[in-house]
Amino acid sequence: MVDLTTADAWKAIGATNFMVLGMVSARGEARTAGVMHVVDDGRLWFTTNEREWKARHLAANPGVSVTVPIPKRIPFVPWIKVPAATVTFAGRAEIVPASALPAAVHDALVHGLELSDGERGALIGVGVLPTSDFVTYGVGVSTLGMRDTEFARGRAAATVGSPVGVA
Repeated sequence: MVDLTTADAWKAIGATNFMVLGMVSARGEARTAGVMHVVDDGRLWFTTNEREWKARHLAANPGVSVTVPIPKRIPFVPWIKVPAATVTFAGRAEIVPASALPAAVHDALVHGLELSDGERGALIGVGVLPTSDFVTYGVGVSTLGMRDTEFARGRAAATVGSPVGVA
């Protein structure tokens, strides 16, 4: 098992802007969605429209699972496909009006978007706070090291107050 710190996991999460969010619908059906995120103060933030199915599912059940894929490449031979490293954890989603997003998060997620007045009014922010350890695969391990599944695994506490700012 790779020796991994909480800071290492947050750094890996903050270095990318895409995550897969797992949730459960009000009818108890599993759903996933890919979203672009930023990291701020121990949370992963993304935006969506309050009328989207993601928002309805999260309002009904804020318990989520998150997987953040971290691309891996072999230097000088980029045509060779390598599986992504991953950070996975359970969390709790909090829905806030877009106007209540932290300023840096709002700038990162909303700046430059062309939204109509109706879309702007329906925009919400979702902050995901980790509630379990970060479980990793391939983080802090070389691409060749990922072949050893026992060595490539890692685990780190997910503490509130990430050491990285908005990615």
